[in-house]
Amino acid sequence: MKKMLVTGSVGQIGSELTMLLRDLYGNENVIACGRKTRPSEKLLNSGPFEIVDCTDYVRLVEVVKKYKVDTIYHLAAILSAVAEAKPNLAWNVNINGLYNILEVAREFNCAVFTPSSIGAFGPSTPAEKTPQDTIQRPNTMYGVTKVAGELLCDYYYKRFKVDTRGLRYPGIISNETLPGGGTTDYAVDIYYEAIKHKKYTCFLKAGTYLDMMYMPDAIKSAIDLMEADPDKLIHRNAFNVTSMSFDPEMIAAEIRKHIPEFVMDYEVDPVRQEIADSWPNNMDDSAAREEWNWSPEYDLEKMTEDMLKVLSKKLKS
Repeated sequence: MKKMLVTGSVGQIGSELTMLLRDLYGNENVIACGRKTRPSEKLLNSGPFEIVDCTDYVRLVEVVKKYKVDTIYHLAAILSAVAEAKPNLAWNVNINGLYNILEVAREFNCAVFTPSSIGAFGPSTPAEKTPQDTIQRPNTMYGVTKVAGELLCDYYYKRFKVDTRGLRYPGIISNETLPGGGTTDYAVDIYYEAIKHKKYTCFLKAGTYLDMMYMPDAIKSAIDLMEADPDKLIHRNAFNVTSMSFDPEMIAAEIRKHIPEFVMDYEVDPVRQEIADSWPNNMDDSAAREEWNWSPEYDLEKMTEDMLKVLSKKLKS
């Protein structure tokens, strides 16, 4: 049975991925870890949890040896808006932390999943149907760390045969975890505000198209990739994956089908708008579909219906 370590397990993706991995592989076989934020009671009580800072190599080694880890889902990272405010921190966590993970994986023969992002692209990247292999010249620290991370993972596979795999995620929308400093966070906030106040002030301007994905698909894509036949993987790292692309007006219109009185206005955040403008409108994920049969289950309509249903119950409890 596999022994898995999930870094960043208290974060948006990590908290939900950890629970699904425990359902699939057994609670005792999935070790959650985090740096500061206290995990939920559900996460804490369902399986092992360790305090681990990914920039601390010695501590990583201790945990990997203690549990005989053979697979690492490395999700600890500083997100886009926070990375612009704290570039030194972003470099330390996103690059030095990843380097430590890869070194541990090399030493102890672990497979590694590492998410990249649409942030790895830049204003000179084709915005429509962004190819799997294309120019990557991001103008943000977050983007720089993601491109460097993709290259590091490729290097460790080619040089040391570490089984590295990864995805370029679009914006992730979750009904479980609150936003954590990302440029696409409006697409989560808007549902909470629609239910609570029937109104939302958007920090991105109308017409700002971005690729998005509902959390169940994000988790499914990570697990599917790690379970894929390695002989069929040509790219291995940084697969484009997506399931929908929309702008703020489109998501607001979909919400109005369920909450007709919902209104939205705009107060544009220049920093996050500049970041969003440098990212693709939509990505071509045909490589993922061809190499490991990627196929999303949610579109905007289906996601909105589920988000409103789940959050309405959650906010009433």
